Amino acid sequence: MSSIPTGQFVTRSAEESFDLAYHISEAISEPAIFLLQGDLGAGKTVFAKGLGAGLDIDPAEVNSPTFTILNLHQGRMRLYHLDLYRIAGGTDEIYDLGLEEILAEPGAVVVIEWPERLGSFATPNAYRVMISDLGGNDRLIEIVHIIYGIEIFRAD
Repeated sequence: MSSIPTGQFVTRSAEESFDLAYHISEAISEPAIFLLQGDLGAGKTVFAKGLGAGLDIDPAEVNSPTFTILNLHQGRMRLYHLDLYRIAGGTDEIYDLGLEEILAEPGAVVVIEWPERLGSFATPNAYRVMISDLGGNDRLIEIVHIIYGIEIFRAD
């Protein structure tokens, strides 16, 4: 059973959002996929930095790959960080990125910002992380486990 918590979490600062992600990834010992959703500036990259830090990756090295689309980091597990904001959407572009091979890599953690751009590309086992701006520095972070398109919501 996965040690990744699901449910709703309210954070009061970017540091708290970072810490939440850090504690989640610190406990990861098997491959995981995170689909980060939220408006521009909601905190997706802050969350990705926290995930990286929990994998023993310097958070200063984890930046949004908006223009490169994909960044690869090596810590105690390999971290693939994708930002699909500039992808028009559709399966052909996603396959061209090599995402199918990335998701099949044993021991990898994959973080995808703007997963809405995946189109019909399926991620059979993933965690959707929806980050909502509550005003000021407050964020609502909802983590849902998705298995073959079915949302599994378990409040820990």
